[in-house]
Amino acid sequence: MSAIGFLILLILAIALLMVLIMKVKLHPTFALFATALVMGVVMGFFESEGFSISEVLALISNGFGSTLGSMGIPIMLGAILAMGVQDTGAAKSIANFFIRLFRGKNLELAPALTAYIVSIPVFGDITTILTSNIANVLSKRKHISMGKMAAFTQTGLNLTHAMVPPTPGILAVTILLGADLGLVIGWGVAVSIVGFLLTWLVLRKWTDKEWIEPLPEVAGEIEETKSDDVKDILITGDDLPGTLPAFLTILIPVVLIAGSSFLKMAVAEGSSLYTLANIFGDKVVALSLGLIYTMFLACSHKNSVRKSNRDTTGKDPQNFSEIVLNSWIARGLEVALSALLITGMGGALANVIKAAPAINDLAGLIENSGVPGLLIPFLIGGIMFTAVGSMTTGGMTAAGVVGPMMGILGLTPVSTVLAIGAGTMIFNHVNNSGFWVISRFFNLDLKQGLKYITLPDLVAGVFCFILVALGAAVHLF
Repeated sequence: MSAIGFLILLILAIALLMVLIMKVKLHPTFALFATALVMGVVMGFFESEGFSISEVLALISNGFGSTLGSMGIPIMLGAILAMGVQDTGAAKSIANFFIRLFRGKNLELAPALTAYIVSIPVFGDITTILTSNIANVLSKRKHISMGKMAAFTQTGLNLTHAMVPPTPGILAVTILLGADLGLVIGWGVAVSIVGFLLTWLVLRKWTDKEWIEPLPEVAGEIEETKSDDVKDILITGDDLPGTLPAFLTILIPVVLIAGSSFLKMAVAEGSSLYTLANIFGDKVVALSLGLIYTMFLACSHKNSVRKSNRDTTGKDPQNFSEIVLNSWIARGLEVALSALLITGMGGALANVIKAAPAINDLAGLIENSGVPGLLIPFLIGGIMFTAVGSMTTGGMTAAGVVGPMMGILGLTPVSTVLAIGAGTMIFNHVNNSGFWVISRFFNLDLKQGLKYITLPDLVAGVFCFILVALGAAVHLF
Protein backbone atom coordinates (compact mmCIF):
# COMPACT_ATOMS: atom_id res chain seq x y z
CA MET A 1 0.00 0.00 0.00
CA SER A 2 1.34 3.43 -0.96
CA ALA A 3 1.61 6.36 1.42
CA ILE A 4 -1.35 8.06 -0.29
CA GLY A 5 -3.38 4.86 -0.09
CA PHE A 6 -2.63 4.51 3.61
CA LEU A 7 -3.54 8.17 4.20
CA ILE A 8 -6.91 7.60 2.49
CA LEU A 9 -7.45 4.48 4.61
CA LEU A 10 -6.57 6.41 7.75
CA ILE A 11 -9.02 9.20 6.88
CA LEU A 12 -11.77 6.65 6.18
CA ALA A 13 -11.03 4.86 9.47
CA ILE A 14 -11.30 8.13 11.39
CA ALA A 15 -14.54 8.93 9.55
CA LEU A 16 -15.88 5.48 10.48
CA LEU A 17 -14.96 6.08 14.13
CA MET A 18 -16.78 9.42 14.02
CA VAL A 19 -19.93 7.92 12.49
CA LEU A 20 -20.03 5.02 14.93
CA ILE A 21 -19.73 7.31 17.97
CA MET A 22 -21.74 10.31 16.80
CA LYS A 23 -24.45 8.84 14.56
CA VAL A 24 -24.79 5.19 15.51
CA LYS A 25 -24.25 6.11 19.19
CA LEU A 26 -22.04 3.04 19.65
CA HIS A 27 -20.05 3.09 22.88
CA PRO A 28 -16.50 4.42 22.19
CA THR A 29 -14.96 1.14 23.38
CA PHE A 30 -16.65 -0.91 20.67
CA ALA A 31 -16.41 1.90 18.12
CA LEU A 32 -12.62 1.78 18.56
CA PHE A 33 -12.66 -2.02 18.36
CA ALA A 34 -14.72 -2.06 15.16
CA THR A 35 -12.52 0.62 13.57
CA ALA A 36 -9.33 -1.23 14.48
CA LEU A 37 -10.74 -4.49 13.10
CA VAL A 38 -11.93 -2.98 9.80
CA MET A 39 -8.68 -1.07 9.33
CA GLY A 40 -6.60 -4.20 9.99
CA VAL A 41 -8.64 -6.30 7.57
CA VAL A 42 -8.38 -3.67 4.81
CA MET A 43 -4.64 -3.33 5.41
CA GLY A 44 -4.32 -7.10 5.11
CA PHE A 45 -6.15 -7.08 1.80
CA PHE A 46 -3.91 -4.44 0.20
CA GLU A 47 -0.52 -5.19 1.75
CA SER A 48 1.58 -7.63 -0.25
CA GLU A 49 2.65 -9.58 2.83
CA GLY A 50 -0.95 -9.46 4.13
CA PHE A 51 -2.56 -9.53 7.57
CA SER A 52 -4.77 -12.49 8.34
CA ILE A 53 -7.83 -12.07 10.54
CA SER A 54 -6.05 -13.89 13.35
CA GLU A 55 -3.05 -11.55 13.03
CA VAL A 56 -5.30 -8.49 13.14
CA LEU A 57 -7.05 -9.81 16.24
CA ALA A 58 -3.64 -10.48 17.80
CA LEU A 59 -2.61 -6.87 17.12
CA ILE A 60 -5.82 -5.65 18.76
CA SER A 61 -5.45 -7.95 21.76
CA ASN A 62 -1.79 -7.07 22.26
CA GLY A 63 -2.46 -3.34 21.99
CA PHE A 64 -5.38 -3.56 24.40
CA GLY A 65 -3.47 -5.68 26.91
CA SER A 66 -0.23 -3.73 26.82
CA THR A 67 -2.04 -0.42 27.26
CA LEU A 68 -4.02 -1.66 30.25
CA GLY A 69 -0.90 -3.31 31.63
CA SER A 70 0.76 0.10 31.74
CA MET A 71 -2.23 2.18 32.76
CA GLY A 72 -4.85 0.01 34.47
CA ILE A 73 -3.63 0.33 38.04
CA PRO A 74 -2.87 4.09 37.83
CA ILE A 75 -6.35 4.81 36.46
CA MET A 76 -7.99 2.79 39.24
CA LEU A 77 -5.88 4.44 41.94
CA GLY A 78 -6.63 7.90 40.54
CA ALA A 79 -10.37 7.21 40.56
CA ILE A 80 -10.29 6.00 44.17
CA LEU A 81 -8.20 9.03 45.16
CA ALA A 82 -10.90 11.21 43.58
CA MET A 83 -13.46 9.80 46.00
CA GLY A 84 -11.21 10.77 48.89
CA VAL A 85 -10.72 14.31 47.60
CA GLN A 86 -14.49 14.64 47.35
CA ASP A 87 -15.41 13.13 50.72
CA THR A 88 -12.76 14.82 52.86
CA GLY A 89 -13.75 18.30 51.66
CA ALA A 90 -10.24 18.92 50.30
CA ALA A 91 -11.62 20.68 47.20
CA LYS A 92 -13.45 23.25 49.36
CA SER A 93 -10.31 23.94 51.38
CA ILE A 94 -8.30 24.43 48.20
CA ALA A 95 -10.92 26.89 46.93
CA ASN A 96 -10.76 28.82 50.21
CA PHE A 97 -7.00 29.09 49.80
CA PHE A 98 -7.46 30.88 46.48
CA ILE A 99 -10.18 33.14 47.91
CA ARG A 100 -7.68 34.24 50.57
CA LEU A 101 -4.85 34.46 48.04
CA PHE A 102 -6.75 36.90 45.82
CA ARG A 103 -8.17 38.76 48.85
CA GLY A 104 -11.72 38.44 47.63
CA LYS A 105 -10.93 39.87 44.16
CA ASN A 106 -11.17 38.09 40.78
CA LEU A 107 -13.10 35.31 42.49
CA GLU A 108 -13.69 33.45 39.22
CA LEU A 109 -10.10 32.27 39.74
CA ALA A 110 -11.00 30.43 42.97
CA PRO A 111 -13.06 27.62 41.37
CA ALA A 112 -10.94 27.82 38.22
CA LEU A 113 -7.61 27.15 39.93
CA THR A 114 -9.27 24.63 42.24
CA ALA A 115 -10.48 22.78 39.14
CA TYR A 116 -7.02 23.11 37.58
CA ILE A 117 -5.42 21.35 40.55
CA VAL A 118 -8.15 18.84 41.38
CA SER A 119 -8.47 17.70 37.75
CA ILE A 120 -4.89 16.38 37.71
CA PRO A 121 -5.81 13.06 39.37
CA VAL A 122 -9.62 13.40 39.39
CA PHE A 123 -11.94 12.67 36.46
CA GLY A 124 -13.45 15.68 34.67
CA ASP A 125 -17.12 15.14 35.49
CA ILE A 126 -16.32 14.68 39.19
CA THR A 127 -14.20 17.84 39.19
CA THR A 128 -17.07 19.72 37.53
CA ILE A 129 -19.46 18.63 40.25
CA LEU A 130 -16.97 19.45 43.02
CA THR A 131 -16.21 22.95 41.73
CA SER A 132 -19.62 23.95 40.36
CA ASN A 133 -21.06 24.38 43.86
CA ILE A 134 -18.13 26.65 44.73
CA ALA A 135 -18.69 28.65 41.53
CA ASN A 136 -22.45 29.01 42.09
CA VAL A 137 -22.02 30.19 45.67
CA LEU A 138 -19.34 32.75 44.77
CA SER A 139 -21.40 33.90 41.78
CA LYS A 140 -24.30 34.75 44.06
CA ARG A 141 -22.16 36.20 46.87
CA LYS A 142 -20.23 38.62 44.63
CA HIS A 143 -22.62 39.00 41.64
CA ILE A 144 -20.28 37.36 39.13
CA SER A 145 -21.92 35.96 35.99
CA MET A 146 -21.98 32.16 35.73
CA GLY A 147 -20.71 32.63 32.18
CA LYS A 148 -17.50 34.03 33.61
CA MET A 149 -17.37 31.28 36.23
CA ALA A 150 -17.91 28.58 33.59
CA ALA A 151 -15.41 30.01 31.12
CA PHE A 152 -12.45 29.87 33.46
CA THR A 153 -13.43 26.95 35.70
CA GLN A 154 -13.85 24.55 32.78
CA THR A 155 -10.73 25.92 31.06
CA GLY A 156 -8.66 25.22 34.16
CA LEU A 157 -10.23 21.78 34.47
CA ASN A 158 -9.71 20.84 30.82
CA LEU A 159 -6.14 22.12 30.62
CA THR A 160 -4.81 19.70 33.22
CA HIS A 161 -7.17 17.01 31.92
CA ALA A 162 -5.59 17.43 28.47
CA MET A 163 -1.95 18.06 29.37
CA VAL A 164 -0.98 16.81 32.84
CA PRO A 165 -0.78 13.09 33.75
CA PRO A 166 -1.96 11.02 35.58
CA THR A 167 -5.25 11.96 33.88
CA PRO A 168 -5.92 8.81 31.78
CA GLY A 169 -5.86 10.30 28.27
CA ILE A 170 -2.58 12.20 28.46
CA LEU A 171 -1.07 9.41 30.57
CA ALA A 172 -1.88 6.95 27.77
CA VAL A 173 -0.40 9.26 25.13
CA THR A 174 2.75 9.65 27.23
CA ILE A 175 3.18 5.89 27.53
CA LEU A 176 2.35 5.18 23.87
CA LEU A 177 4.95 7.70 22.67
CA GLY A 178 7.60 6.65 25.19
CA ALA A 179 7.90 10.10 26.78
CA ASP A 180 9.31 10.60 30.25
CA LEU A 181 6.28 10.81 32.52
CA GLY A 182 7.84 13.21 35.02
CA LEU A 183 8.97 15.62 32.30
CA VAL A 184 5.51 15.58 30.74
CA ILE A 185 4.00 16.42 34.14
CA GLY A 186 6.53 19.18 34.82
CA TRP A 187 6.34 20.84 31.42
CA GLY A 188 2.62 20.14 31.15
CA VAL A 189 2.02 22.11 34.35
CA ALA A 190 4.28 24.95 33.19
CA VAL A 191 2.69 25.25 29.75
CA SER A 192 -0.90 24.84 30.90
CA ILE A 193 -0.74 27.33 33.77
CA VAL A 194 0.76 30.01 31.50
CA GLY A 195 -1.83 29.13 28.84
CA PHE A 196 -4.59 29.47 31.44
CA LEU A 197 -3.38 32.87 32.67
CA LEU A 198 -3.07 34.21 29.11
CA THR A 199 -6.60 33.01 28.34
CA TRP A 200 -7.91 34.68 31.50
CA LEU A 201 -6.18 37.96 30.65
CA VAL A 202 -7.58 37.97 27.11
CA LEU A 203 -11.17 36.94 27.92
CA ARG A 204 -11.92 38.22 31.44
CA LYS A 205 -13.51 41.51 30.28
CA TRP A 206 -15.46 39.80 27.52
CA THR A 207 -17.03 37.34 29.97
CA ASP A 208 -18.50 40.26 31.97
CA LYS A 209 -20.81 41.31 29.12
CA GLU A 210 -23.63 38.84 29.81
CA TRP A 211 -25.26 38.15 33.16
CA ILE A 212 -26.15 34.51 33.82
CA GLU A 213 -27.81 33.59 37.11
CA PRO A 214 -26.35 30.93 39.40
CA LEU A 215 -28.40 27.77 39.87
CA PRO A 216 -31.22 28.59 42.32
CA GLU A 217 -31.15 25.10 43.86
CA VAL A 218 -27.50 25.66 44.83
CA ALA A 219 -27.35 29.37 45.61
CA GLY A 220 -30.99 30.11 46.44
CA GLU A 221 -30.32 30.67 50.15
CA ILE A 222 -27.02 32.52 49.63
CA GLU A 223 -27.13 36.28 50.18
CA GLU A 224 -25.27 38.69 47.91
CA THR A 225 -22.66 40.81 49.65
CA LYS A 226 -20.89 44.03 48.73
CA SER A 227 -18.21 43.24 51.25
CA ASP A 228 -14.68 42.51 50.11
CA ASP A 229 -13.86 41.01 53.49
CA VAL A 230 -12.50 37.52 52.87
CA LYS A 231 -14.29 36.19 55.95
CA ASP A 232 -17.65 37.04 54.38
CA ILE A 233 -16.82 35.14 51.19
CA LEU A 234 -15.15 31.95 52.37
CA ILE A 235 -16.94 28.64 51.74
CA THR A 236 -17.96 27.32 55.11
CA GLY A 237 -18.37 23.72 56.12
CA ASP A 238 -18.05 21.52 59.14
CA ASP A 239 -14.87 19.54 59.64
CA LEU A 240 -12.97 20.78 56.57
CA PRO A 241 -9.24 19.95 56.38
CA GLY A 242 -6.62 22.67 56.54
CA THR A 243 -5.07 24.13 53.41
CA LEU A 244 -1.81 22.16 53.39
CA PRO A 245 -3.43 18.80 54.26
CA ALA A 246 -5.96 19.40 51.47
CA PHE A 247 -3.30 20.27 48.89
CA LEU A 248 -1.23 17.21 49.81
CA THR A 249 -3.94 14.88 48.48
CA ILE A 250 -3.05 16.18 45.00
CA LEU A 251 0.58 17.22 45.45
CA ILE A 252 1.98 13.95 46.82
CA PRO A 253 1.62 11.90 43.60
CA VAL A 254 2.32 14.85 41.28
CA VAL A 255 5.49 16.01 43.06
CA LEU A 256 6.83 12.46 43.46
CA ILE A 257 6.41 11.60 39.77
CA ALA A 258 7.62 14.92 38.37
CA GLY A 259 10.36 15.40 40.97
CA SER A 260 11.83 11.97 40.35
CA SER A 261 12.30 12.67 36.65
CA PHE A 262 14.09 15.95 37.25
CA LEU A 263 16.18 14.36 40.03
CA LYS A 264 17.27 11.52 37.73
CA MET A 265 18.55 14.12 35.27
CA ALA A 266 20.77 15.63 37.99
CA VAL A 267 22.26 12.54 39.68
CA ALA A 268 24.35 9.66 38.42
CA GLU A 269 22.56 6.59 37.14
CA GLY A 270 23.00 3.72 39.59
CA SER A 271 23.43 5.99 42.61
CA SER A 272 21.25 5.50 45.69
CA LEU A 273 19.38 8.75 44.93
CA TYR A 274 18.69 7.55 41.39
CA THR A 275 17.33 4.27 42.75
CA LEU A 276 15.09 6.05 45.26
CA ALA A 277 13.83 8.37 42.54
CA ASN A 278 12.97 5.32 40.42
CA ILE A 279 11.00 3.76 43.26
CA PHE A 280 9.07 6.76 44.57
CA GLY A 281 8.58 8.26 41.11
CA ASP A 282 6.83 5.15 39.84
CA LYS A 283 3.24 6.15 39.02
CA VAL A 284 1.73 3.26 40.98
CA VAL A 285 3.86 3.94 44.06
CA ALA A 286 3.24 7.71 43.92
CA LEU A 287 -0.53 7.38 43.52
CA SER A 288 -0.66 4.71 46.22
CA LEU A 289 1.15 6.99 48.67
CA GLY A 290 -1.25 9.82 47.81
CA LEU A 291 -4.21 7.52 48.40
CA ILE A 292 -2.84 6.21 51.70
CA TYR A 293 -2.30 9.77 52.90
CA THR A 294 -5.87 10.69 51.91
CA MET A 295 -7.21 7.70 53.85
CA PHE A 296 -5.37 8.89 56.96
CA LEU A 297 -6.70 12.42 56.35
CA ALA A 298 -10.21 10.97 56.25
CA CYS A 299 -9.74 9.51 59.72
CA SER A 300 -9.20 13.05 61.02
CA HIS A 301 -12.35 14.35 59.32
CA LYS A 302 -14.85 11.59 59.85
CA ASN A 303 -17.91 13.84 60.00
CA SER A 304 -17.19 15.38 56.61
CA VAL A 305 -16.45 12.00 55.05
CA ARG A 306 -19.59 10.38 56.50
CA LYS A 307 -21.82 13.20 55.27
CA SER A 308 -20.36 13.22 51.74
CA ASN A 309 -20.52 9.44 51.42
CA ARG A 310 -24.12 9.42 52.72
CA ASP A 311 -25.15 12.15 50.26
CA THR A 312 -23.52 10.23 47.39
CA THR A 313 -24.55 6.66 48.15
CA GLY A 314 -27.49 6.99 50.53
CA LYS A 315 -25.65 4.70 52.96
CA ASP A 316 -23.93 5.40 56.28
CA PRO A 317 -22.02 2.29 57.49
CA GLN A 318 -21.58 2.03 61.23
CA ASN A 319 -17.94 1.04 60.79
CA PHE A 320 -16.06 4.08 59.41
CA SER A 321 -13.36 1.94 57.78
CA GLU A 322 -16.02 0.50 55.47
CA ILE A 323 -16.35 3.89 53.80
CA VAL A 324 -12.63 4.28 53.14
CA LEU A 325 -11.79 0.66 52.36
CA ASN A 326 -14.96 -0.34 50.54
CA SER A 327 -17.17 2.56 49.44
CA TRP A 328 -14.31 4.65 48.04
CA ILE A 329 -12.98 1.67 46.10
CA ALA A 330 -16.40 0.61 44.80
CA ARG A 331 -17.30 4.13 43.71
CA GLY A 332 -13.86 4.72 42.22
CA LEU A 333 -13.89 1.49 40.20
CA GLU A 334 -17.35 2.32 38.86
CA VAL A 335 -16.02 5.65 37.61
CA ALA A 336 -12.79 4.10 36.27
CA LEU A 337 -14.37 1.24 34.30
CA SER A 338 -15.35 3.23 31.22
CA ALA A 339 -12.01 5.08 31.13
CA LEU A 340 -10.13 1.77 31.43
CA LEU A 341 -11.97 0.15 28.53
CA ILE A 342 -11.80 3.18 26.22
CA THR A 343 -8.11 3.68 26.99
CA GLY A 344 -7.30 0.02 26.38
CA MET A 345 -9.14 -0.09 23.07
CA GLY A 346 -7.53 3.17 22.03
CA GLY A 347 -4.20 1.41 22.51
CA ALA A 348 -5.49 -1.42 20.31
CA LEU A 349 -6.28 0.94 17.43
CA ALA A 350 -2.90 2.64 17.86
CA ASN A 351 -1.21 -0.77 17.64
CA VAL A 352 -2.96 -1.57 14.35
CA ILE A 353 -1.96 1.79 12.89
CA LYS A 354 1.66 1.34 13.95
CA ALA A 355 1.79 -2.09 12.29
CA ALA A 356 1.20 -0.63 8.81
CA PRO A 357 4.38 -0.77 6.69
CA ALA A 358 3.25 2.38 4.83
CA ILE A 359 3.39 4.52 7.96
CA ASN A 360 7.03 5.42 7.34
CA ASP A 361 6.26 6.40 3.74
CA LEU A 362 3.44 8.62 5.01
CA ALA A 363 5.83 10.27 7.47
CA GLY A 364 8.23 11.02 4.65
CA LEU A 365 5.40 12.47 2.57
CA ILE A 366 4.42 14.81 5.41
CA GLU A 367 8.03 15.79 5.99
CA ASN A 368 8.44 16.77 2.33
CA SER A 369 5.16 18.72 2.31
CA GLY A 370 6.69 21.65 4.18
CA VAL A 371 4.15 21.51 7.02
CA PRO A 372 5.97 22.16 10.35
CA GLY A 373 6.41 18.80 12.06
CA LEU A 374 5.00 19.83 15.46
CA LEU A 375 1.83 21.12 13.79
CA ILE A 376 0.93 17.56 12.75
CA PRO A 377 0.26 16.10 16.25
CA PHE A 378 -1.51 19.32 17.26
CA LEU A 379 -3.87 19.25 14.27
CA ILE A 380 -4.54 15.51 14.46
CA GLY A 381 -5.28 15.79 18.19
CA GLY A 382 -7.65 18.69 17.47
CA ILE A 383 -9.40 16.96 14.57
CA MET A 384 -9.91 13.74 16.52
CA PHE A 385 -11.22 15.50 19.63
CA THR A 386 -13.56 17.60 17.50
CA ALA A 387 -14.79 14.46 15.77
CA VAL A 388 -15.30 12.04 18.65
CA GLY A 389 -15.76 14.34 21.65
CA SER A 390 -13.29 12.54 23.90
CA MET A 391 -9.86 13.82 24.88
CA THR A 392 -8.80 10.25 25.67
CA THR A 393 -9.95 8.78 22.34
CA GLY A 394 -8.76 11.78 20.34
CA GLY A 395 -5.36 11.92 22.01
CA MET A 396 -4.69 8.19 21.76
CA THR A 397 -5.72 8.07 18.09
CA ALA A 398 -3.40 10.98 17.38
CA ALA A 399 -0.60 9.20 19.23
CA GLY A 400 -1.14 6.08 17.14
CA VAL A 401 -0.91 8.08 13.93
CA VAL A 402 2.02 10.32 14.88
CA GLY A 403 4.10 7.91 16.98
CA PRO A 404 5.78 6.08 14.09
CA MET A 405 6.53 9.41 12.36
CA MET A 406 8.31 11.18 15.22
CA GLY A 407 11.82 10.25 14.15
CA ILE A 408 11.35 11.31 10.53
CA LEU A 409 9.58 14.52 11.52
CA GLY A 410 12.32 15.34 14.05
CA LEU A 411 9.95 15.44 17.04
CA THR A 412 10.83 14.61 20.62
CA PRO A 413 8.40 12.48 22.66
CA VAL A 414 7.68 15.20 25.24
CA SER A 415 6.97 17.94 22.68
CA THR A 416 4.75 15.56 20.68
CA VAL A 417 2.73 14.58 23.76
CA LEU A 418 2.22 18.23 24.76
CA ALA A 419 1.26 19.22 21.19
CA ILE A 420 -1.37 16.47 21.09
CA GLY A 421 -2.66 17.58 24.50
CA ALA A 422 -2.98 21.18 23.30
CA GLY A 423 -4.80 19.92 20.21
CA THR A 424 -7.40 18.12 22.30
CA MET A 425 -8.45 21.51 23.74
CA ILE A 426 -9.39 22.94 20.37
CA PHE A 427 -13.12 22.36 19.80
CA ASN A 428 -15.02 21.20 22.87
CA HIS A 429 -18.62 21.07 21.71
CA VAL A 430 -21.93 19.19 21.77
CA ASN A 431 -20.59 15.67 21.09
CA ASN A 432 -18.60 15.75 24.33
CA SER A 433 -20.56 14.61 27.38
CA GLY A 434 -18.46 16.95 29.52
CA PHE A 435 -19.85 19.89 27.54
CA TRP A 436 -23.34 19.06 28.76
CA VAL A 437 -22.25 18.31 32.33
CA ILE A 438 -20.58 21.73 32.56
CA SER A 439 -23.57 23.43 30.92
CA ARG A 440 -25.96 21.79 33.38
CA PHE A 441 -24.03 22.63 36.56
CA PHE A 442 -23.13 26.17 35.45
CA ASN A 443 -26.65 27.05 34.25
CA LEU A 444 -25.76 27.54 30.56
CA ASP A 445 -27.99 26.97 27.54
CA LEU A 446 -26.55 25.67 24.25
CA LYS A 447 -25.59 29.07 22.85
CA GLN A 448 -23.98 30.08 26.15
CA GLY A 449 -22.17 26.74 26.30
CA LEU A 450 -20.58 27.40 22.91
CA LYS A 451 -19.57 30.89 24.09
CA TYR A 452 -18.20 30.03 27.51
CA ILE A 453 -16.91 26.48 26.99
CA THR A 454 -15.92 26.08 23.34
CA LEU A 455 -14.30 29.48 22.76
CA PRO A 456 -12.16 29.67 25.94
CA ASP A 457 -10.88 26.12 25.33
CA LEU A 458 -9.97 27.05 21.76
CA VAL A 459 -8.04 30.12 22.93
CA ALA A 460 -6.26 28.13 25.64
CA GLY A 461 -5.34 25.32 23.23
CA VAL A 462 -3.80 27.76 20.75
CA PHE A 463 -1.85 29.54 23.48
CA CYS A 464 -0.54 26.21 24.78
CA PHE A 465 0.55 25.07 21.33
CA ILE A 466 2.43 28.33 20.77
CA LEU A 467 4.21 27.81 24.12
CA VAL A 468 5.04 24.19 23.21
CA ALA A 469 6.38 25.26 19.81
CA LEU A 470 8.55 27.95 21.44
CA GLY A 471 9.85 25.46 24.01
CA ALA A 472 10.67 22.91 21.32
CA ALA A 473 12.41 25.58 19.22
CA VAL A 474 14.86 26.36 22.03
CA HIS A 475 15.22 22.65 22.91
CA LEU A 476 13.62 22.80 26.36
CA PHE A 477 12.05 19.39 25.67
